[in-house]
Amino acid sequence: MARTGRPMPLLTLTEDERDTLQRWARRAKSSQALALRCRIVLACADGLARKDVAEKLRVDPATVTKWRSRFVRNRLDALVDEPRSGRPRSVTVDQVEDVIVTTLEQTPRNATHWSRTSMAQKSGLSRSTVGRIWRDFGLKPHLAETFKLSTDPLFVDKVVDVVGLYHHPPERAVVLCVDEKSQIQALDRSQSVLPMMPGMPERRTHDYHRNGITSLFAAFDVADGTVIGELHRQHRAAEFKKFLITIDKTVPAELDVHLVCDNYGTHKTPAIRAWLAKHPRFHMHFTPTGSSWINQVERWFGFLTDQMIRRGVHKSVQSLEKDVRAWIADWNTHPRPFLWTKSAEEILDSIARHCRRISDAGH
Repeated sequence: MARTGRPMPLLTLTEDERDTLQRWARRAKSSQALALRCRIVLACADGLARKDVAEKLRVDPATVTKWRSRFVRNRLDALVDEPRSGRPRSVTVDQVEDVIVTTLEQTPRNATHWSRTSMAQKSGLSRSTVGRIWRDFGLKPHLAETFKLSTDPLFVDKVVDVVGLYHHPPERAVVLCVDEKSQIQALDRSQSVLPMMPGMPERRTHDYHRNGITSLFAAFDVADGTVIGELHRQHRAAEFKKFLITIDKTVPAELDVHLVCDNYGTHKTPAIRAWLAKHPRFHMHFTPTGSSWINQVERWFGFLTDQMIRRGVHKSVQSLEKDVRAWIADWNTHPRPFLWTKSAEEILDSIARHCRRISDAGH
C-alpha cells in the first residue's frame, strides 16, 4: 500500500477571515510577500491539494505547507510574521497592515516619501518597529527606479523579431546590434585628480572644462562579442551611411548582415534606404520605440562608460578619441558576448503582468 504521509491540518475560514485575505490579496499596492501568503491560504481553503496550489502560484510545495500550517495555528497573525519565542508580540496585525497600506498608498504632508521617523510619528510605533515591518515586507520608500512602457503599435512584432534573432540567428549571417553614443564629452577637471590612497578614495573636483565632443558609432556582434567602432564629430545620416560602408567592408562578403537598430531618424532617411536597396545582404530590424534595453550594444556602451569615459580626463577631443579607439581594440582582443536568456514570450508576459498591476492601481 502506498504511503499517504501525514494528513494536512484542516483549513476552514470564517467570513471575516476570507474577506480580509481577499482584500490583502487583491489590493494592487499590497506587499507581494503578504499577497502571496494570502493567495496560498485562500487556494488551500478552496480545497486545492498542496501540489496544485504550488503549481498554480508558482511556488515550492514546501512554501504552501509552511504558510498553510502557520495559518491553521495562528490565523491572520501568522501571515504577518513567524511567531517567535520570548516576549509576546506587542504590535498587532492591524497596526502592521496600517503601516504597509500607508507606506504604499499615501505620502507625508511635507515630503515625497516616508522615512522611518515620519512613519513612526504617523503610526505611533517606534522607528525600529517601522524599520522591521518595512524590512519584512520588502518596502524601501527611500529608493526609486525608472521605467518606461513603449507605446509602439508594433511592439509585440518587434520584440519577437529581435529576440528571435538573438536566440536563433540565421545561417551564413552575422547579427550586429548597432547604435550611436552621441556627444561624448572630452572633460578635463579644473584641478588635478588626487589619486586613491589607503583609507581614502580617489578625489576629483566637481567642476570641469569642456573640450569638445565626439560620437561613437558601434556594431556589437551578438555571436562573439566583437565590436566594429567608428568615431565622427557629427551625428547625421551621412555619418551613419559611412558607418554602414565600414561594416560592409569589414564583414565577409559571403555573409548576410542583420542590423538591430533603434528608431532614430538617421537610420531611416531616403539616402539610407537607397544605400540599403543597393546592398541587399543588409537587413534592418528595428527595436520598439522607447525600448533601448533590447539592443545589446547599449549594455556594451555601459561597460565603455563605466571603465573609460566617466572618470576619464581628456584635454582634447583627439585625446578622447584615441582612448576610445584603444579601449575598443583592447576589448576585441578578448571579446565577451552577452547571454540573452529571456524568450519573447517571457518578456511579453512580464510586461503584461506589470500593465495589469498599474491598471488595477488606477493609473
